[in-house]
Amino acid sequence: MGKNQRNCGLKSCCESNENENISSQSREGKGKRLWKKVKYQLVEYHSLPGYLKDNEYILGHYRSDWPLKQALLSVFTIHNETLNVWTHLVGFFLFLSLTIYTAMMVPKVVDLHNLPNVLKKADFHQLQMELTTCIQYLPHMSDFQRLRKGLKTSLHTMDLIPSLTDWHIVELLSNCLPERLSHINHTDTCVLSSMKDDVANIVAPLISRPITRWPFFAFMCGAMFCLLASSACHLLCCHSERLSCILLRFDYAGISALITTSFYPLVYYSFMCYPLFCNLYIGFITILGIGTILVSLLPVFQNPEYRSFRTMLFAGMSLSGVAPILHKIILFWNQPEAVHTTVCEALMGTFYGIGALVYATRVPERWMPGKFDIAGHSHQLFHIMVVAGAYTHYRAGLVYLRWRDLEGC
Repeated sequence: MGKNQRNCGLKSCCESNENENISSQSREGKGKRLWKKVKYQLVEYHSLPGYLKDNEYILGHYRSDWPLKQALLSVFTIHNETLNVWTHLVGFFLFLSLTIYTAMMVPKVVDLHNLPNVLKKADFHQLQMELTTCIQYLPHMSDFQRLRKGLKTSLHTMDLIPSLTDWHIVELLSNCLPERLSHINHTDTCVLSSMKDDVANIVAPLISRPITRWPFFAFMCGAMFCLLASSACHLLCCHSERLSCILLRFDYAGISALITTSFYPLVYYSFMCYPLFCNLYIGFITILGIGTILVSLLPVFQNPEYRSFRTMLFAGMSLSGVAPILHKIILFWNQPEAVHTTVCEALMGTFYGIGALVYATRVPERWMPGKFDIAGHSHQLFHIMVVAGAYTHYRAGLVYLRWRDLEGC
């Protein structure tokens, strides 16, 4: 009996030890999970290490010293950098889509100089009836001056057709030109921009011979690099001081690249017929951009107290574009494309200027600290202005391409 009692005592003692081990492991597991939750919680401004203290008017919702994996996954969580990341990440994908779209939509090139001679051989009265019938279904479109002049040479009564604008004529070629005029064979070239794909079945042969695109795509690449570098910087700077310094340098290099490459379409397509001015302006802005990138590599450039200096440096780069714009207006003051692009560039400068002012003054969070931690603070507004300005310049670039495809030198 004593032996049995001893065995029972040993058994209960072992069970007790096992239960204690299980409970101890359970407590350790709960402790680790709780520590992870505490560790990856958002902190306030006063708890940040020095390298993360940039804006004292944003008081909370910071990430600090997070592992790389957690920092990457935080793109899908709410903190004070969420909109900073997404405003430029969405902008990156927007410009990537626009780049692919523009590269695929190479304008078709076809001769229209001899088109009036072809039209003269056609039954004019029958053609006029067909055009008049079709015109009532056409939407209002913008100008295409050269094509209208060519058609009016032959179709002298074209002015009698009500509400016929220049781009209506392009639409006529796309939709209304009779099948009997679809076999045109000429070699000289001019451009039908924004024409429907089926124009290839109407005016043939179509020869792709557009003006060079590298200045335009250089700008698109500069914009994408700037937007992607900015998104990565805002997402991952919370990992460590070393990574933060590296990403900030990429961020400032991206801003310099965007400003520099924005000059390329403006300068190249405005002065392609004046190689001296073209090379002079492009060389100047390229050297200035490289110099700015080298300055941004200095560690002191990243300090918060140099915020105003950074703003003035980038603003100075942008303002240097006033010289080629004024020069363009002097050379081509009677060209509607020159006026159109100048308006777009002025609007782009306005967007950039407002963004830089908001960034430097830290409005509106300085008026109500802590109220704009998640949404609405100055850096988010700055990002929106950058995307808006870059898109405006993209639209100006399309005008440049259409202008030079049509006119050449």
